[in-house]
Parts: sequence; C-alpha cells; structure tokens
Amino acid sequence: MADKRKREKVSTEQSHSQMEMEQLARRVKMLDDRLDNIDSIVTTLVQRVMEKPLTIELSCPKCSQQIEVNVTSSTRMRGGF
Repeated sequence: MADKRKREKVSTEQSHSQMEMEQLARRVKMLDDRLDNIDSIVTTLVQRVMEKPLTIELSCPKCSQQIEVNVTSSTRMRGGF
C-alpha cells in the first residue's frame, strides 16, 4: 500500500514538473515574440530617424509621468538651418 502511494506521489511530482516546464517554454516563446516585435519597431524607428528627427512621448508605467525622447540623425536637414 505504501509503495503504491509512493509511486503515485512520484508520478504526481513528475506531472507537476512537466507542467512547469511547459509553462516555462510558453513564457520563453512569448518573450521571444516580444523581442522580435521590439526589434521590428526599433528597425523602423532607426530608418525613420535617418531621414528626419523623431520625438517619442511615453508615460512611465510606475509614476505615469510623461517622458519625451528626442532622437536626431547626423544628416543635415533640407531647409538650411
């Protein structure tokens, strides 16, 4: 009887461990997808910045303060500044 309980406990622990591994694999996949999206956005922004200046306005997720980021390129703009 005790041997059967021990086998069931080991089986339950293995099943729990397998579920944790599957959840970890899903989280890694989600992180990979997010990084791909960020890479695409950054690439698009860099291409745009090379053409003209860019201003990005963000709000801090913790304090909700507005943050303004100005990005400029090293190329001269037309119009003679």
